[in-house]
Amino acid sequence: MQAWRVHDNGEPREVMRLEEVPDPVAGPGQLLVRVLAVNVNFPDALLCRGHYQVRPPLPFTPGVELCGEVVAVGEGAEGEVGSRVVATPTLPAGGFAELVTVDAASVLPAPDALDDTEAAALHIGYQTGWFGLHRRARLQSGETLLVHAAAGGVGTAAVQLGKAVGARVIGVVGGEDKARVAREVGCDLVLDRRTDDIVAAVKEATGGRGADVVYDPVGGDAFAKSVKCVAFEGRIVVVGFASGVVPQAALNHALVKNYAILGLHWGLYNTKDPAAVRSCHDELTKLAAQGTVRPLVSERVPLADAADAVQRVADGVTTGRVVVVPGRTTGGPR
Repeated sequence: MQAWRVHDNGEPREVMRLEEVPDPVAGPGQLLVRVLAVNVNFPDALLCRGHYQVRPPLPFTPGVELCGEVVAVGEGAEGEVGSRVVATPTLPAGGFAELVTVDAASVLPAPDALDDTEAAALHIGYQTGWFGLHRRARLQSGETLLVHAAAGGVGTAAVQLGKAVGARVIGVVGGEDKARVAREVGCDLVLDRRTDDIVAAVKEATGGRGADVVYDPVGGDAFAKSVKCVAFEGRIVVVGFASGVVPQAALNHALVKNYAILGLHWGLYNTKDPAAVRSCHDELTKLAAQGTVRPLVSERVPLADAADAVQRVADGVTTGRVVVVPGRTTGGPR
């Protein structure tokens, strides 16, 4: 089969190589899955660079979430050949390949309401948003939610989930093209970090109160602005550092303004509370069936273009989700 592999750390476009490798075989407790679609995530770029919290041995195949069809069931595993599933493959054997083995215990049914590319983009981003907004920040109807990078894959998920619970959502983006996307997914107010005074605009929009919950996958300057416009008893959810800058929180400032800084490492729930992950998937499946949430897939690209897709997501020039479809022969928009 064909699979992308990383032999040395560096920029995705430079270090990802499309190679012919032996077909994998489902071992005990595993399912062999034909990859129908694999979503591009920012961590894929971090893995290539060697900057992610998990460093798989070289060579490895990136691709951390996918939608696939079960083609074989390993000894002792539960699964049905032909079923459509959402899976998070275990590195070093990631999803940018035609076939991949996955742990049967971690596989989830793909929602019927979503196509392959949408289902591939539902799991990590939306689970992260759901746990961040509901489990960590306890976002309530009527509160104001501020979402940084609101036109990206993680941001668009948070916007939809915030609207689903009845929050007023303010999205921060960079540029008019991304502003249009943020409005499309439901932001009540969109601010352009390149031209708007984010702090002043948030305070004006909330009558001086500030944002009750801030969802920050960016870090750096986004976090610095967030602490200046977070409300009394507000909650800042730290999701990641796409800016490349890890901010240093001033705890005396958190004390004086009476706000909380909440870290979110969604992956820990897979080992600490897997039942919660499955319960969240059930809730997301219901929301998808209602049409309340639907991953915004901006591009569907062939397997041959995966390295370029990972690079562009890393460079922050994409909107929504870019999804690799191994059976596709040409790229293009939705």
